Amino acid sequence: MAASPTHAVPAPSVVSAVPAHGEGVAGDRVVQQNLEAAWPADLPADDERELLAAGRALLRADATGTGRAKWPSVFDDSGYAVAPAFASARFRIQAAIARRGGRRNKAVVHLVWAGQDRGGTFTDLRITDWFFTRTNRKGAATWTAQPPT
Repeated sequence: MAASPTHAVPAPSVVSAVPAHGEGVAGDRVVQQNLEAAWPADLPADDERELLAAGRALLRADATGTGRAKWPSVFDDSGYAVAPAFASARFRIQAAIARRGGRRNKAVVHLVWAGQDRGGTFTDLRITDWFFTRTNRKGAATWTAQPPT
């Protein structure tokens, strides 16, 4: 009986779904594409834009301490000075999406970000979620940030 010929099967190429840590701004587009592919859009474009702007501002205020006064219902206004956990100059949002939070009047802004803490350690691909509820104020619907739990 003759031996059957062997066929060389090329090994599949492996492409990282997430950029390597420390890749910098060059990897942010891949992170954004992965978020969008994993969690398809489900909000009207105007709502998504409003939520993304608010979510980015909230994250920046939380991480750097800058702009917390704009969000009194989210950040404790105890009168104490807040030492920022991250330097503004070494903070960036790598990717962000806004999606429904399970019900029509709920939403979540999912952010992936990078920053250097006060100790000098730089870390990327950090994840933060901000939750919002749609409310009506003076006849106009708006998204209201919920305090972290």
